[in-house]
Amino acid sequence: MRSERIGAMIGSSGGLAFVLINAGDLPAPAGLLIRVTGVVAFLAVVWFAVIRPSNRSVPSEPPSRRAIRIYGTSVTAMAIGIPVGANLINNVLHLPVLTVPWVILVVGAHFLPFANAFGAPVFARLGWTMVGLAAVGSAVSLAVTEAAAPWAGVLAGLALLGFSSAGARRVQPKVEAMR
Repeated sequence: MRSERIGAMIGSSGGLAFVLINAGDLPAPAGLLIRVTGVVAFLAVVWFAVIRPSNRSVPSEPPSRRAIRIYGTSVTAMAIGIPVGANLINNVLHLPVLTVPWVILVVGAHFLPFANAFGAPVFARLGWTMVGLAAVGSAVSLAVTEAAAPWAGVLAGLALLGFSSAGARRVQPKVEAMR
């Protein structure tokens, strides 16, 4: 399985989790409709990016040791940062409305080093999109309505699903054309 397919499965699974979890905090029937949309989008990513991917892309080389280290460090930092930050937000700051934006921020930030490490600018676009959603979700949740937090989570999930599909289906130039 190409690394793009693995990335698509990981990203789309995370995107589906964001959608399913956060849509539960939305009013009916919007929550149900968004959950169904998330499942359909996930199945589309699995079908088009994993099961029946485009044959137009050239096989990718395995990631370098440096890229694997960056990946491991970023995932570890995310795995530690989410619960530690959520604990501080909930038990020290007493602002649980910021928990979802915090998770979005940490997940988005963990993608940023991947862009350079894997030579895939799609990770930078995804990371900054999620960081922006976290910032807007935080600001609107604090200043306007706490209902913005689950909407930010749903939008982050949809962003993950969309970028997972786009990243796995990107067409790479033929080796002969580069010579």
